[in-house]
Amino acid sequence: MIANEIKTIIADIQASPKECEWVEIKQNNSNPQLIGEYISALSNGAAYMGQSKGYLVFGLKDDTHEIVGTDYNPQNEKIGNQELENWIATQLSPRIDFVIHNNIIINGKRVVLFVIDSAGNTPVKFKGVAYTRVGSYKKNLSDHPEIERKIWQNTHNNCFETKIAKSGLSADEVLALIDYASVFKLLHIPFPETKTAILNKLAEEKLIHKRASCYDITNLGAILFANNLQSFEMLSRKAVRVIFYKGTNKLHAIREQVGNKGYAIGFEGLVNYINERLPINEEIGKVLRKDNPIYPEIAIREFVANALIHQDFYIGGMSPMIEIYANRMEISNPGKPLIDVLRFIDHTPISRNEHLASIMRRMNFCEERGSGVDRALHQCELYQLPAPDFIKDDFSTKVVMFTPQTLRQMNREDKIRACYQHCCLKYVAGEKMTNESLRGRLEISDANYSIASRIISDTISANLIRLDDKNKSRKYAQYVPIWS
Repeated sequence: MIANEIKTIIADIQASPKECEWVEIKQNNSNPQLIGEYISALSNGAAYMGQSKGYLVFGLKDDTHEIVGTDYNPQNEKIGNQELENWIATQLSPRIDFVIHNNIIINGKRVVLFVIDSAGNTPVKFKGVAYTRVGSYKKNLSDHPEIERKIWQNTHNNCFETKIAKSGLSADEVLALIDYASVFKLLHIPFPETKTAILNKLAEEKLIHKRASCYDITNLGAILFANNLQSFEMLSRKAVRVIFYKGTNKLHAIREQVGNKGYAIGFEGLVNYINERLPINEEIGKVLRKDNPIYPEIAIREFVANALIHQDFYIGGMSPMIEIYANRMEISNPGKPLIDVLRFIDHTPISRNEHLASIMRRMNFCEERGSGVDRALHQCELYQLPAPDFIKDDFSTKVVMFTPQTLRQMNREDKIRACYQHCCLKYVAGEKMTNESLRGRLEISDANYSIASRIISDTISANLIRLDDKNKSRKYAQYVPIWS
């Protein structure tokens, strides 16, 4: 936030007759536990009242809102060896973003402002307890089930993309912050002749919001088309990180790049940056020419685009990340997937960010619904790479692509995963997997028919595929995914 924007927020708080569900005023208070509770309460209170932000202010009088200044300095606070901000962040569930403006000087007096994201997908807890505001009082959310129901309702209808990233801007400020020329270029829309027409189209695409005397830039507009994401405090932490490591672990990072441009205007540069630094595979598959990058570009594009599109923006402290090791590439995003990872193939994806997904598809950064992952996996098969692995936990989703391996180098799980994905891809193409087709996929000689049979048997035992027609002899057996 720029200084004027911060001072406007404080002026608005001063002008309000009293504290409310999303604002708490203190003169001095250095109790870390209490501050964490207030962050939970204000985040939930903001969600309850339909506000995008909550505010905790130090340096104002509780009753009159007069600026009196504060001695409280959160940057000097530590809990054990942890700084206050990091300690609070680790105690919040889910983790949300909040920003501390530590040295605001107004009329010669120091003010501290915490800007807190409203709860996104679920009420925010601090140390396992969710708090809320009832008027100007902090309460346990569990004691107010009617408020909890409303918060759940509001968060489930809460659309990250339409929330405001920066407000109260002039037309010129909007056009300075947003790469508006790229909007029209990437969407293949004729460029308007007037400033007004440009702004109207940006509003139509939900990239900005028009008010009577000013404009707001939405999260959608900023995350896609920001000239510099650092201009948007809450979104700066969502910049994509690319890290190259020496070897197969995180001990030695040899190169790191953090993208500062919006996802749309930075996408091609991101993909090129990765490809240009990948090792070259001397021979890729049976049908592809030599001297190609070790991973197929189509797969990189699809998996990176998916990480951007399907992330949970309400999880704080995490951003999309591409980590490249000597033996694998890991592409991860905040948020667990909304469908089973086994059904990423041939399944219409469910996105948390429909507007974002729609625009990315319109700009041809990814395939139409349900086809992108299939296409990426098909390319990995053509490159004779091991089957990519999809991994989820409570906070993130990760796809892992591997460098070439012989069958002997693959473990049992690798072989089962390759068999399952091959079976799915055959089914999607209107065909059936056979022992012969699997041998071709894994480069197993005809003489080693039994090796393919064993892999098929293991995959059946894992309840991932099944025999299509039990009446056919084993010699001509065909297989389909278990979900077909």
